[in-house]
Amino acid sequence: MTRPIRFLYTGLRVRSLERSLAFYRRLGFRVVAQGTIDHGGKWVHLRFPGSHHRLELNYYPPKSRYYRPFGPGEEFDHFGFYSPRIDDWLRLARRAGAKRALDIVEGKSRIAYFTDPDGNWLEGFGRSGGRRRRRPVRRRPRAA
Repeated sequence: MTRPIRFLYTGLRVRSLERSLAFYRRLGFRVVAQGTIDHGGKWVHLRFPGSHHRLELNYYPPKSRYYRPFGPGEEFDHFGFYSPRIDDWLRLARRAGAKRALDIVEGKSRIAYFTDPDGNWLEGFGRSGGRRRRRPVRRRPRAA
């Protein structure tokens, strides 16, 4: 398999999007994209000058199905990978031992989440090859 896969960003769950955004902008990060999520959450992609890697700030409001109280280690959200051949990337992840957690098609994009052996979430995304149903979400494990 050719590996046109790119490690693009790291997702961080934040308690206050406005406060975190102000902090990272003061550090020198610049906003490159932002949007909302169907469950009421919001995301912002930031990039530090001279780096291609992005930081994704994710805010999940208390009524969101992804909200959970913060505790030690609860801020990490996920790593994000892009592949133009998302099915190949998902097969590679499964062969590596990943467990699928969620698979979504939003417009022309397919977004699939899976977990590593410690329960950390990884996101693979690319172009959708057709309609796919939303699969149930497994709850994120609590930090020890």
